[in-house]
Amino acid sequence: MEVDLLDFVEWFKRLAKQALGKHAGEPATGGFARWKHVVIHGFRLEEEHSFRETVNRLKYMGDIRDVLELNRSDVPDYTTLNKSFDRFKMWVWRALLRVSAQQHPQSGFAALDSTFFDRGHASAHYLDRSNQTVETMKVTTLTDTVSLAVLDVQCHAQWPHDTKSGPQVVRRNADDLQTVAADNGFQDWHSEYEFYSLSVEPLIHYRGSSANAVSNNALIRERGYTQRWMAETSYSSVKRSLGDAVRAQTWYREFREIVLMFAIINIEQLCDPL
Repeated sequence: MEVDLLDFVEWFKRLAKQALGKHAGEPATGGFARWKHVVIHGFRLEEEHSFRETVNRLKYMGDIRDVLELNRSDVPDYTTLNKSFDRFKMWVWRALLRVSAQQHPQSGFAALDSTFFDRGHASAHYLDRSNQTVETMKVTTLTDTVSLAVLDVQCHAQWPHDTKSGPQVVRRNADDLQTVAADNGFQDWHSEYEFYSLSVEPLIHYRGSSANAVSNNALIRERGYTQRWMAETSYSSVKRSLGDAVRAQTWYREFREIVLMFAIINIEQLCDPL
């Protein structure tokens, strides 16, 4: 999605300050306020630049620097940005994702699905040195079916079954949910029991073609199961806009990058289109 870049950075600034709360103005690597680092990382992924390219672009983009409250001589070195992305904990990016989702209408009806992001190309050297073979990251997303805002993301390097990752995501967001739609990969009685115990109605297709499964699936479709495709739309938007591969070389940075990518898509929906 092509958006007005200045509007994007202004939105990102407001939401980064909300996400960081009282920590927003605290200095991070290089002495710059934390919110400035968060916004620059969002700008970096939105424009698909490397750390070096990001610094170079900022030196010649006066309007963006004005939003960031930076003079040309104050633009941080690329090594400073690299270190700050390494040092910011996952809670920062999850808070940003949550705040960005809250800017959209919250219907209480969500869709659950899993997708995969490639890490083999970006991390080939790291994988070779560390003697690892994981080339794909599994990502489970929870998407509001009305606003298409991504409410939560769970990343995995070991590919747990959907019946394990699904309840984990729903559990974190249960207070804001009424129903959750998902395909039969998320279906087992343990998951359904937990969803009902959290007061969340599971709209999950049953496996097989028995009379019981067919009747249950027909009832589930009437209650809103067909909105499950919204989850596919959300991560499809991420892959079309920001790519289907991560650039970071270590798994914990890759997890942060994926969460940031979904936050960016939420923010793009708030911005003026080109």
